[in-house]
Amino acid sequence: MDYSKTLNLPQTEFPMRANLPEREPQMLSYWSDENIYAKKVARNQGKAKFVLHDGPPYANGNIHIGTALNKILKDIIVKYKSLQGFEAPYVPGWDTHGLPIEHAAIKILGLNRHELNPLDLRRECKQYALKCLDMQREDFKRLGVSGDWENPYVTLYPEYEAKQIKVFGEMAKQGYIYKGLKSVYWCTSCETALAEAEIEYAEKKSHSIYVKFPVIDDKGNLPVGVNPEQVFAVIWTTTPWTMPANVAICVNPELEYVWVQAGQEIYLLAAGLAESVMKAAKIEEYTILAKLKGADLEGMIFSHPFIERESPIVLGDHVTLEQGTGCVHTAPGHGQEDFEVGMKYGLPIINPVDHAGRFTAEGGKFEGLLVHDANVPVIKELAERSMLLGKGSVKHQYAHCWRCKNPIIYRATEQWFASVDGFRDAALKAIEEVQWIPEWGEERIRNMVRDRQDWCISRQRVWGLPIPIFYCTKCNEHIINDATITAVSDLFKVEGSDAWWAKSAAEILPAGFSCPHCSHTEFRKETDIMDVWFDSGSSHAAVLETNPALKWPADLYLEGSDQHRGWFQSSLLTSVATRGRAPYNAVLTHGFVVDGEGRKMSKSVGNTIYPQDVIKQYGADILRLWVASADYKADIRISNDILKQMSEVYRKIRNTFRYILGNLADFNPGTDRVSYDRLLEIDRWALLRLEQVREKVTQAYDAYEFHTLYHTVHNFCAIDLSSIYLDILKDRVYTAKPDSVERRAAQTAMYEILDTLVRLVSPVLTFSAEEVWQHMPKVAGNPESIQLADWPAARSEYLDKQLEDKWNKLLTVRSELTKALEQARRTKVIGHSLDAAIAIYASDDVYEQLNALGEELATLLIVSKANVKQGVQQAPDNAYRSAELPLAVVVTPAQGEKCERCWIYSDTIGEDSEHGTLCERCAGVLKA
Repeated sequence: MDYSKTLNLPQTEFPMRANLPEREPQMLSYWSDENIYAKKVARNQGKAKFVLHDGPPYANGNIHIGTALNKILKDIIVKYKSLQGFEAPYVPGWDTHGLPIEHAAIKILGLNRHELNPLDLRRECKQYALKCLDMQREDFKRLGVSGDWENPYVTLYPEYEAKQIKVFGEMAKQGYIYKGLKSVYWCTSCETALAEAEIEYAEKKSHSIYVKFPVIDDKGNLPVGVNPEQVFAVIWTTTPWTMPANVAICVNPELEYVWVQAGQEIYLLAAGLAESVMKAAKIEEYTILAKLKGADLEGMIFSHPFIERESPIVLGDHVTLEQGTGCVHTAPGHGQEDFEVGMKYGLPIINPVDHAGRFTAEGGKFEGLLVHDANVPVIKELAERSMLLGKGSVKHQYAHCWRCKNPIIYRATEQWFASVDGFRDAALKAIEEVQWIPEWGEERIRNMVRDRQDWCISRQRVWGLPIPIFYCTKCNEHIINDATITAVSDLFKVEGSDAWWAKSAAEILPAGFSCPHCSHTEFRKETDIMDVWFDSGSSHAAVLETNPALKWPADLYLEGSDQHRGWFQSSLLTSVATRGRAPYNAVLTHGFVVDGEGRKMSKSVGNTIYPQDVIKQYGADILRLWVASADYKADIRISNDILKQMSEVYRKIRNTFRYILGNLADFNPGTDRVSYDRLLEIDRWALLRLEQVREKVTQAYDAYEFHTLYHTVHNFCAIDLSSIYLDILKDRVYTAKPDSVERRAAQTAMYEILDTLVRLVSPVLTFSAEEVWQHMPKVAGNPESIQLADWPAARSEYLDKQLEDKWNKLLTVRSELTKALEQARRTKVIGHSLDAAIAIYASDDVYEQLNALGEELATLLIVSKANVKQGVQQAPDNAYRSAELPLAVVVTPAQGEKCERCWIYSDTIGEDSEHGTLCERCAGVLKA
């Protein structure tokens, strides 16, 4: 007889097979067909809301592993909150304006952007952005992310644009928007101004030159007897091309300066840098003639080295001894600090460079040269005039454009700005009122907001939301007021922002509108568009305030740590400026994804891992498990080895579910449950551990400590269940009478474990949990999907301290006894543990504990026979002796024959004539 089928279990397809890449799409179809997301939101409608506001990913190509990490983290949180009973909608969004999309569209068209009709270019940009949006939407769905995918927010949608215009108008009404001449980040490749959030730093090799400026008026600061014709101030720069824009030399008033004589010439330098400058100039012999304070140098006048122009000495605190000469080359047209000093001293703002980075006629003999191509000609010019004291090269971190990755320049131009100074204090106060996770995020964004310059919000491009400013053609004053903002917002809400290019100013403005400055009635429109960070930074108003499913402020923003200078900050600034507080109650940040060795991922290095490839090989649940396993507060490592490790961990969890499901095939929770007081002690211990796990996992979700829940669940499945409880349980569930109390008790505990555990892991293992849910024994009232279930309730009655203490001690003893069995297996004394008879010699309370178990001791150890003798000293010399406990063990092969059904060796085999290969117990069960 085949005794494996004696329980008459149903022979249907067994669930939880290891083929996630094939099974997960079936789950996605089920969720979509049954509209599970809508049911989930409706289920908790009217309850407390939890809103995680989605930071819009950029609609430009497929998602990468970092985007996948971000979306999975969000999904874990939203799913947990929904299970907890919150109304937790998730409205995804996309950022669809800006340089990367415009450049991609231009490349597709294969034309010069200056030759394109703006509306043609914008149409191509829109098509490209929406195509990428659809690609990314499918990628996000495949990750198992649940949300309102058919109704996302998109920054190019008319209703979004209309609300963004209102935000801009409110900031302008508060006096925070102005146009001014400033030195801003400028990308010559993209031909536009950039904001701080659009700057990346990378290593760059630059020229390093020391330049002499001849003295014109020493203001009495020269040492007695010195010939002025031999005196020079020495500056240092890594951007020789900026020399044509030099108008001054800046020194620190608090630093000490010296006159250094080398040969026939005398140089003005900071005392602390004289030695390094002389070394760089390859001058071995020099003499310090005199010392003086930087403040005493103010007003001295030197001559530009190759242009007929004076360069006076001015004072500035930004001058340091970190590098250079202590005399700083000052070109207000090409540097932020230079610009500020220039404004203070009324210096001319010379900017001889056009939007494409070419020198204009103001650049003299360098006219027509690209700035970076002008470095060598400038150096040659200085050398020919004997004004080059030294030269070399230096590798340093330099600002690059986030889009084209090319080095940027500083360029003084007229731009539109948001005056952060106008609401900086309010923003800093708002930061204090937000919960930052991790805590260091607060200091980081506070420092950034405290130290940042005014926000340059204008861009010289076409693909974006236009800055809604009109100019009077008569007085040339700019105009923005309630009437103009309302007109533009109402128009965009109906026709979208293309209307700005399609219509004239007269067609946009209200009928009869006249200039508030001179009463003229003809106007022109601003040609610049808004910074893309203003777009996404307005989402709190355009989405949270307008979507009835959401609320303002959001409970949580969650993005990468780079968004302290990006979306977190732009959202904060627009919100504080218009609404007086932050748009979020809490902000969670995660690190970047790096390879297994901690290196940045790069196609050239070949260490890039794509989420699509991971899903194809392993399935999305493995990727989701990886996300939960990582401490996201630091950079998160991923590699093929790490993914294989995740696959092994997943297999352990999956097999736990499989095993329990297989043993519940004949269990009906409605009729077969055993009351808690009738459970065996080990069953109650298993439920005790389950409740402790439930508590710890719940706390981990609440604290967003997902790696804690990962380790807790893994250890529970691998140790408490697989290595202890389920292992010990096998004899009872396989051999006991199917409807016996002891077997139903085991099934009751297993069902409770399954029902709780599947809910605990469902926010992470979203596909696998759904599969378990569909195959579980049904209980009246259970929802159709795990996503519609409740979080497992606390069961304080399971927390029995006396039981816990007893079993902690007992399992410690069992662990020592298992070591003896392992040793016997290695030495070929036994094969399987059921082949063993074990004699235990114990003293003190260890003896008392083991002796009290009686016949249950063999079951606990999974051996055929176990007996306990008092006194370790009674053990023979060949016994295994514990180093930790008063315990000695002798393992021998079990006597008797092996029962074909339970595998336990017994002297009763064959006593029943009907079942000649079974022991007395098994024969009795079958007869019953």
